[in-house]
Amino acid sequence: MSNAATTARSAGPVAQEMSFLDRWLAVWILAAMAVGLLLGRFVPGLDAALDAVKVGGISVPIAIGLLVMMYPVLAKVRYDETHRVTGDRTLMILSLTLNWVVGPAFMFTLAWVFLPDLPEFRTGLIIVGLARCIAMVFIWNDLACGDREAAAVLVALNSVFQVVAFGALGWFYLQVLPSWLGLETTSAEFSVWAIVASVLVFLGIPLLAGFLTRVLGERAKGRRWYEETFLPRIGPWALYGLLFTIVLLFAMQGEAITSQPLDVARMAVPLLLYFVLMFGISLLIARAVGLNYAKSTSVAFTASGNNFELAIAVSIGAFGITSGQALAGVVGPLIEVPVLVGLVYVALWLGPKLFRNDPTVPHRSTQEVRS
Repeated sequence: MSNAATTARSAGPVAQEMSFLDRWLAVWILAAMAVGLLLGRFVPGLDAALDAVKVGGISVPIAIGLLVMMYPVLAKVRYDETHRVTGDRTLMILSLTLNWVVGPAFMFTLAWVFLPDLPEFRTGLIIVGLARCIAMVFIWNDLACGDREAAAVLVALNSVFQVVAFGALGWFYLQVLPSWLGLETTSAEFSVWAIVASVLVFLGIPLLAGFLTRVLGERAKGRRWYEETFLPRIGPWALYGLLFTIVLLFAMQGEAITSQPLDVARMAVPLLLYFVLMFGISLLIARAVGLNYAKSTSVAFTASGNNFELAIAVSIGAFGITSGQALAGVVGPLIEVPVLVGLVYVALWLGPKLFRNDPTVPHRSTQEVRS
């Protein structure tokens, strides 16, 4: 993000104040959500017009917003340092376990506990729990001073598992496990193409662009110029892309959300519990197994975030655009975005308390800025 407060790097901290944009990030995000909801509610046909602009089932406007959002963050990653992440077996195993065992099981439990009488919304939440985050997690991780290289590797790993495991886990949690427990089962066919396309577009393109920018930029001008001159110029675009995406997302689904407030409230409770508890549990477990603040934060955000675009696309493809499952997918980011923004501040507040004498912990007295 533009001049976002972040963790100490091997190159050393740079003492500056947080930028005006970053200091009021929560306000901008809430305003973007409100604008999107109002546009979707009071501008006739806007949601249909935006949803109609698709290529291969992927919303082009949202894709543009996510790519603009992710590119600056991924251009900041020091790819020549990712080997220290891939060699950390504790980090890798913990992340996979939290994302593909704990997360889906926890969302399944919450969905059945809070929505036993609403099968469509329940199924939608279970699908949200299966779609692991590969986009906005970079923003939350960067703002909370997480380990950029760790986040990039963990998201790439989750993407591979998403392609391989999403369909199988959907079958297990919608049909097999409910049958074992004597609960109602749900039949659904997931499009493998939707999953692959989501990974390629929302991770593959910005990851490749960020990698090439880093390699070519350093080769042409050197690391110091790249990190001290180039990155600050493109940094603000991550926030612009985030806000643009939020406005579009809520404009496309504003009418559905505002016309069913009670249903949204019913789904909001398990989602809120999921994001907060997954983050807290993941952070504490990561600390308990010996990970530092930066890596623990990356683990926590990758475990608690979800790929809303994939969840919505899968729900629409399997059950229809007006289905309760699709609405549940839309409510996901309505709750996730403000909650995870709040958890950024929680992480920054808890860091010095949980990780004493840890050099990767950011300190409020000195804003350590990533170029």
